[in-house]
Amino acid sequence: MSEIVIEHLSKTFTTKDGTVEALKDISLSIESGDIFGIIGMSGAGKSTLVRCMNYLEEPSQGRVLINGKALSDFSEQELRLQRRDIGMIFQNFNLLMQKSVLENVCFPLYIQGKKKPEARKRAKELLEIVGLSEKEKAYPAQLSGGQKQRVAIARALASDPKILLCDEATSALDPQTTSSILDLLKDINRQFHITIVIITHQMSVVRKICSHVAILSGGQVAEQGLVSEIFNNPRSAAAKELILKDTASDMPEKKGDGAARSKIRSGQIIRIVFTENSAFEPVIANLVLTFREPVNILKADTKNVGGVAKGEMILEFVKDSPNVEAMKQYLTDRGLAVGEVMDDVEQ
Repeated sequence: MSEIVIEHLSKTFTTKDGTVEALKDISLSIESGDIFGIIGMSGAGKSTLVRCMNYLEEPSQGRVLINGKALSDFSEQELRLQRRDIGMIFQNFNLLMQKSVLENVCFPLYIQGKKKPEARKRAKELLEIVGLSEKEKAYPAQLSGGQKQRVAIARALASDPKILLCDEATSALDPQTTSSILDLLKDINRQFHITIVIITHQMSVVRKICSHVAILSGGQVAEQGLVSEIFNNPRSAAAKELILKDTASDMPEKKGDGAARSKIRSGQIIRIVFTENSAFEPVIANLVLTFREPVNILKADTKNVGGVAKGEMILEFVKDSPNVEAMKQYLTDRGLAVGEVMDDVEQ
């Protein structure tokens, strides 16, 4: 049985300018112990969806089931108890600035009625798990962004949740700190078998930590499945846009000389992903030798997709070349994932 099931969920808000359909007929299934990504551009409906998952926002239609039980069937008291099993961390940390690190982690334990000695003992254990034992007496203003998020993670773990919802939890952090926080979440997932749902607009986050992903666009699920499969062969326009933005932001540009560039400019652009088997052959060199025409490598890099290195390139063919389809088939026959790029990725 899936731990989280979302069935035909919709959410409509009424504003002074009319109604806004934030979510439209969302259906998802998240397995126990999975790290599941929900990604989309700004306004896609990600944060509304995550708030519906713990009923901080009540859906207009549809159901959210946790271990087979619909949250809509719960009384207010039952819902409060259920939320203890659903931890949440946010982009802006939401720490109590007048309280020490230790007291911040103790806070949810006090709410549950734990005595101070018991709460402080558990809080110290959690701070050790997140690597902040030496900061227990510090205050949030004395911490870096990454340290604040570690405190927030420790606080979210205080109630021993079965599910951890992360709403843009790394968006305010630099890349190095983001990587360390994602490593911590992976360790927590493995150590405690907590199901983690990552809400993000960064494909790099999904690539590094998630096994499955749902891509939202305009309040709807544009595409969902294994991260590795969507990275190799994105089908929807939303998935292609997110992957190409990720590609353009990470990779150094590589331009040919002026003569070669002017000859190739405006030719068809494709994205290829190397598999383990195709990485051993000089495929691009052999492609050029076989078809006897230049291919421009606009960008090239290696990406970490769920712990597996994936080679990725953006290629451009000669304008009006009659060999484009045959060249794409040549690449496909050698085990590469091949997809079209509608817009030039160079800035």
